[in-house]
Amino acid sequence: MKKLFTTVLVLSAFATLNAQSYEGKGDSKLNVGYEIYGIGPGIKASYDYGLSDMWSVGAGASYYFDNEEQDYFIYARTNLHLGIVWDLPRRLDLYPGVELGFKSSSEVGFTGYLGVRYCITKKMSLFAEIGNHGAAGISFDV
Repeated sequence: MKKLFTTVLVLSAFATLNAQSYEGKGDSKLNVGYEIYGIGPGIKASYDYGLSDMWSVGAGASYYFDNEEQDYFIYARTNLHLGIVWDLPRRLDLYPGVELGFKSSSEVGFTGYLGVRYCITKKMSLFAEIGNHGAAGISFDV
């Protein structure tokens, strides 16, 4: 059993050796997570597409289930990836971003945040976004 555990550990290390949290132009991420605070607790799903080494755009939706009304937020988003500028490790991505869209109450919604993504395997990362809304979850390369 000890040999099996050691083998799996070594193979996992090699599988994540070349993993990158943001690969630049053409990078495609699906993010799924839990909204911790903001309008209320809820679930969040978004998609990001890399336009350049530093800039990505995308879209997403959040569904909040703590309020008397079942609120949602549908939005477009953009991020500025700072890993290259600050020479961060390839597995780490730091990005400020904004989301602009419509809330269920027919209001325009705006969110600003600072996000961090850490690559744990070649195709999967953990993320957290903290601002006037807060979320944490998993990102998948698609």
